[in-house]
Order: sequence, then C-alpha cells, then structure tokens
Amino acid sequence: MNSDRDGIDDGRRAFMKTLAIGATAGGLAAAGARPAAAATDLSGWFQNTANATEVVDETGQSEVTVEVGTDGNGAAFGYGPAVVRVDPGTTVVWEWTGEGSPHNVVADDGGFESEMLSDAGATFEHAFESAGVTKYYCGPHKTMGMKGAVVVGDAEVTLPGGGSAGTDAPGGANEGGNGTAGGGAGAASVSPDYGDWFDNVGNFDGTVDRTGEEEVRIEVGAEGNGSSLAFSPPAVHVDPGTTVVWEWTGQGGGHNVYSEAPTFESPTKSEEGATYALEFEGEGVCKYACAPHEGAGMKGAVVVGDPAAGGGGGLLDLETALWGLAGAIVAAPFVASEVVARRRREDDQSGGRPGHPAD
Repeated sequence: MNSDRDGIDDGRRAFMKTLAIGATAGGLAAAGARPAAAATDLSGWFQNTANATEVVDETGQSEVTVEVGTDGNGAAFGYGPAVVRVDPGTTVVWEWTGEGSPHNVVADDGGFESEMLSDAGATFEHAFESAGVTKYYCGPHKTMGMKGAVVVGDAEVTLPGGGSAGTDAPGGANEGGNGTAGGGAGAASVSPDYGDWFDNVGNFDGTVDRTGEEEVRIEVGAEGNGSSLAFSPPAVHVDPGTTVVWEWTGQGGGHNVYSEAPTFESPTKSEEGATYALEFEGEGVCKYACAPHEGAGMKGAVVVGDPAAGGGGGLLDLETALWGLAGAIVAAPFVASEVVARRRREDDQSGGRPGHPAD
C-alpha cells in the first residue's frame, strides 16, 4: 500500500514502520573470574534465554555432556544444561539431539567454534583448563536465546533475576540462590486469551518473553507442524517500540507473513536469509499467519506491551483497542525501498551503518 498519496495515513504510520534490518553483532566474552573476584554477571547474556535458570554442578567429573537442540526458547533452541560448572581440566562434550534447524557451538571470545551440524549423536568437545567463565552460543539462533556458559572452578556467577550461584550446593542449583529467572526471559508476564488461534499450532508452548530487547527475530519456516511450517517462537511478548524481524530459513517452500488486524502482508519468499521487519507501537495483540500454510498451523502472535492496561476485556477487545490506538499499516516494497534509501543517505552523512532492504 502507499503513503498519503498512496493510501497510508499518519495515524497508521504511527503503529508500524517497515524497516531494513541487518544482523546485530554479538558482544565480547566475559573474562575468567577467580574465586576471590566479584561475581560474573550473566544476567544480560541470558536475558532472552528461557532455560538458563540455574548452574548445574558437574564438578568431580572428567567429562561432561551438554545437549545441543534441547527444548527451549520456543522450540528446540536450547543447550541442556545451559549453564554448567566443571573443574579445571574437564572436557565438555556437546552432543546434538537432531532437533531444530542445524546448530553450532561458538565461544563468544573466539576460543572455539564447531561446524554447523544437525545429525543426532554428532559431537564437539573442548577441554577447559583454567578457572573462569566462558560464554557460547549457536550462530543461527543466538537472537532466539540459544546461548550457554561453562563456569570453571569456584567462580561465582549471577543469572537473570539477580540470583547468584557459587559452589555451596554440589549436584545442582544453590539452595536459596540459584539465579532462577523471575519475570525476565522465559514465560511472558502477560497471559493473552488467544482463543482457538493456536489450537492447531504444533510448536506453540506459551508466550516467550522478549521484553527489554530493541530487536526480536522470528524464524519463518522453522521445524514444526509436521515439516518446516512454523514460526519460531510462535508467540512473543515485546515492548512498544520493538522491531520484530521475521527471517526466512529457506525451508518449507514459499512463506509470507500477513495479519488482518492490524493489516500487513510481506511478499512470499523462499530464500534463506530473506527478512521482513515491522516496528510495533501502542499496546495490543497482533495475530499473524503464513497465507499458503495457515491451514497447516503456521501461525503466530506478537503481544505488545500490556494490552489489559487499557481495560480490554478479551482478545477481541484487545485487537479492537490495538486497531483504535494505532491503526494498521503495510508498506509496499517500493515504499520500503524509499525508506531504506533515505536511511542510507542519513547513515552516509552520519557515518552509521547502511540499511538492508526488508523485503
């Protein structure tokens, strides 16, 4: 659709803007912490990692296994356990479950990197000789929350929720302070009534909390519903002003992203790495689907802010409030291109990074 002369009014434009989104760079690795040092704060690292709720104590073993592709973060996007404590000299063996898209294991400090693997039983190992904390992630699914950490020796760490974990309780979580996530990553702090929207969505397991993030990525063509016919995670909770980026996996044929309330529709794409991005403002619930595969259960939802704060009495009221607050907007490809071109000019003048077309 179009701008004022193309049919889009300013009220609608206030709800969403189609943007060009590029990959975000990862941060630097945490340095190793000796027992006498202050706790290593991992709460930011694991902000969007739903299964990083405790430090599992595996000290006393010469070899420790961590599963790759366990259930977590909306699909098979977890390491299990996500955080493990070992003795210096221990070898950690990552073993693939075969679930989810291909995964890898990449040290955040560049110390090691596995190949991209997908076969069940495939392994990668690394020996941790010195005390400290090593953070790692899956390259394709880092933004989905697929991250982990190896704590070597007696280093104390802080997990989401403010809890800290030392070595006071061998064999698992510390009593009274294991860093279990409270209202951060994991289950969202709101509970929308989706009605029967997710009844035939095989990979739906609740709303994933992605509040506190400026950009949230959702895979298009993830494993689910009997094939690569899923959005992952299918339901997310975000803050107003968050940019949601749908990124195509290249699996399952041609997919698109469309919604009737508010109204938007991406082009149908099949190329791996293709993206479509929207910036959400206001508060409410946006249900969306892939038009060619909606009947197969390829559906999702974005919950923005706290829809109930406006007094809505259910999903219909929330959708109506969402529409009334901000309207709906979808930018046609040429409109998106104009936005990209303008942002490129601005970036060139300011020295910022160039944009990348969202379609």
